[in-house]
Amino acid sequence: MAYFFNPNVQPEEEYNLRLEEMKRVCRTLQIPLIEGVYEPETWWAVIHPFRHLPERSDRCWACYRLRLEETAKKAAEMACEAFTTTLSVSPHKVHSRIVEIGEEAAQRTGIRFVSEDFKKKDGFKISVERSTDLGLTRQDYCGCLLSLEESRKRTGKK
Repeated sequence: MAYFFNPNVQPEEEYNLRLEEMKRVCRTLQIPLIEGVYEPETWWAVIHPFRHLPERSDRCWACYRLRLEETAKKAAEMACEAFTTTLSVSPHKVHSRIVEIGEEAAQRTGIRFVSEDFKKKDGFKISVERSTDLGLTRQDYCGCLLSLEESRKRTGKK
């Protein structure tokens, strides 16, 4: 089973694109998909104190925490044995922080966190190849507007 909980992804058109692609992947792999509530205002309330910080900072850790805690709660509600995240496939994410936050969520819910670093063993390369094979869009930002702004500054896009 897959759980799509990404209140960080904005604008809404981008959220819908990513959700539709997730639905397509789940259909292809014959995996049931549960869509979490899309409330970017909840994400913003959590992130707001850290809005001035760059990626790979407390801003991202707060985002990881919100998403992993919600995922752990959903896993507990669904009586799952474990939960994990695809966050660790990105070379831009800090695996040690993902593990730390995932383990905290696991302790609160009693559901085991699988702390696999999916970028290891060419995982990122394989994910790029697989997403190309499936015709998926590859974005150059994590999904949040703050990251989009940083990406545009890096690339000179408006």
